[in-house]
Amino acid sequence: MQVFRCIIVDDELPGLAYLRTLCEDIPFIEVVKAYNDPVKFLNEANQLDFQLCILDIEMPILSGLSLASRLDGKAIIFATAYKEYAAEAFELEAVDYITKPIKKERLEKALSRARNFLVGQEKQDQFISLNSNKGKILLRFSDIAVITTAETDRRDKTVLLKNKEEIVLKNISFEQLLGHLPSGRFCQINRKTAVALDCVLSFTHDSVITTFRDERDQALVFSLSAQYRHTFREKASR
Repeated sequence: MQVFRCIIVDDELPGLAYLRTLCEDIPFIEVVKAYNDPVKFLNEANQLDFQLCILDIEMPILSGLSLASRLDGKAIIFATAYKEYAAEAFELEAVDYITKPIKKERLEKALSRARNFLVGQEKQDQFISLNSNKGKILLRFSDIAVITTAETDRRDKTVLLKNKEEIVLKNISFEQLLGHLPSGRFCQINRKTAVALDCVLSFTHDSVITTFRDERDQALVFSLSAQYRHTFREKASR
C-alpha cells in the first residue's frame, strides 16, 4: 500500500491532537509533523518531505488560506469551524473542505480524495515547462540526474541530465523548482545541490556519491549538509 505523508496545522492544541489521532488511525496516511504555529511550519516547510496538508483557516498572523497559496503541488484539505471560506478554499484548488467537529468517516473520505489527487498527479506530471538558456523547454523528470546552482548566476540552476547534457534554468529558486518535482524522487542535499534519488549510488554521513559520471568518467560526489541530512536519509531509505 502506498503511504502518503501528511502535515497538520491548527493553532488550537486540543483540535490538533484530536486530528492527529484520527489521521494515525488511517492506514495510508503517515503524519510527519503537527504544528500549532503556521509561521513556524512555513519556515520549515522546505525541509520537510510531505505530500498533503490539513489546514485550519483562522489562525494568528498567517491564515490557512494564505498558507495554502504558498504550498505548490501539495494536496490541501481545510478543516475549520467556519463554512464561509469554502468558495475561497476551492479557488485554491483544495481537494476538500471539512467543517468541525470532524468525524473520522468524513476525514477518511477527504484523505481518500487527496490520495486520488496525488496518484493522478504522479501519473500526469511527468514533465514541466520552464525557461532555460535554450528557450522554453519541457523538462522530463526521468531525465534529471543532478541540479546545482549555476556558476554564472546563483539565481539560475544547472540541470545535469542523465545523458550528460546540461540545461540552465533561468531565475528559479530551489524551493520553486523542487515544488514542481515529485517529492519522493528528488531531494536537496546542500544549499547548492539537489539530486534525483535514482541517481544516488551510495552515501556517507556527509557525502552523496552519484551514478552520474563526469568527462573523466569519475562519479560525481557532493556534500551532504546537516540541514538536509535527516530528510535525505529518510527518502533514501525507502
